[in-house]
Amino acid sequence: MKLAVVGGGSTYTPELIDGFARLRDTLPVEELVLVDPAADRLELVGGLARRIFAKQGHPGRIVTTSDLDAGVAGADAVLLQLRVGGQAARNQDETWPLECGCVGQETTGAGGLAKAMRTVPVVLDIAERVRRANPDAWIIDFTNPVGIVTRALLQAGHKAVGLCNVAIGFQRKFAALLDVTPAEVHLDHVGLNHLTWELGVRLGGPDGEDVLPKLLAEHGDAIAGDLRMPRQVVDRLGVVPSYYLRYFYAHDEVVRELGTKPSRAAEVAAMEKELLEMYGDPALDEKPALLGKRGGAFYSEAAVDLASSLLGGGGSAVQVVNTYNKGTLPFLPDDAVIEVQARVDSTGATPLAVPALDPLYAGLIGHVTAYEDLALEAALHGGRDRVFKALLAHPLTGQFEYAEALTDKLIAHNREHLAWA
Repeated sequence: MKLAVVGGGSTYTPELIDGFARLRDTLPVEELVLVDPAADRLELVGGLARRIFAKQGHPGRIVTTSDLDAGVAGADAVLLQLRVGGQAARNQDETWPLECGCVGQETTGAGGLAKAMRTVPVVLDIAERVRRANPDAWIIDFTNPVGIVTRALLQAGHKAVGLCNVAIGFQRKFAALLDVTPAEVHLDHVGLNHLTWELGVRLGGPDGEDVLPKLLAEHGDAIAGDLRMPRQVVDRLGVVPSYYLRYFYAHDEVVRELGTKPSRAAEVAAMEKELLEMYGDPALDEKPALLGKRGGAFYSEAAVDLASSLLGGGGSAVQVVNTYNKGTLPFLPDDAVIEVQARVDSTGATPLAVPALDPLYAGLIGHVTAYEDLALEAALHGGRDRVFKALLAHPLTGQFEYAEALTDKLIAHNREHLAWA
């Protein structure tokens, strides 16, 4: 089995490598190719990756290359984890929206649209080259904004599934609180990428006992603390919202907070510099503890399970993924991309049935889906008017004056990445 990781020079990659090494019985990788145009970073990451495999006794071969076509040739699956423009572009996404009084975040609001504008054309080019190299290859997208990018891939006819680590993070957290194994915890996870709610926490499978009320009663303070939301808000909802919902439920508070400290991108850039120095140490043969602060927790476990299921090796038969709606949420079009539990096998992902949603959640899902429709049109076809309409449609913008100003700033800060600008 051959896998390729596009964006393999990312400081995330040792997390992925560690998972491949530990879970080699689930996903027996014979050749792993790390593809990245940044040759200097790739060399450091690739060296550590080989040492991790060697320490854990993994017999697979790790190859590094800056040649995309050579890297994906013959790959059974290609994982996408790229960041167009790097942390510098992310820093802009997180700062210029604040000048208009809007949240600055890399996947939500105006910053998320900017990232989609930069990313979708690049990902579609990569996917087309993967299809030419091997039409049967699966594409697993971890590149944000995952929902919009996955929809672009599916609309273009690619064999693609989107993946996010939010759900597996909740699964691991709840399992620890309940003192059970993660495999025993099934989430009623519903929504869009970075716009989800845990409506139930079931033991033993989709039809198991819902212990969410017990979790909230006994561990509500800890759960609310992780979400950075008031306990009473979580109790009133009776569900566990994704921590990304804080940008919606406490928007003005978040904007004030973000204006008083360095951007997350600046923090991550400093962390990445330190990590790369660590990766260059020939004595290092495991992922360093600092990587846990970088983000992407449990990404490797989720990726291994998903790749294993898609490639016919088993893995978790049911997993939270991003895929076509296909009638699962009846108020959305079939070709909307949602994030829910799905049954995954070699034919792809089939969403499990979801109970009727409270309008409190369905309304916001519908609103953000409409924005994502317009965001994808803007990313695919460009033009100031399309950017403006997407921003005007977003619930975190929603005002003509803000949308006008944000449109100008988005184009000005991303001109080098926008072929039409």
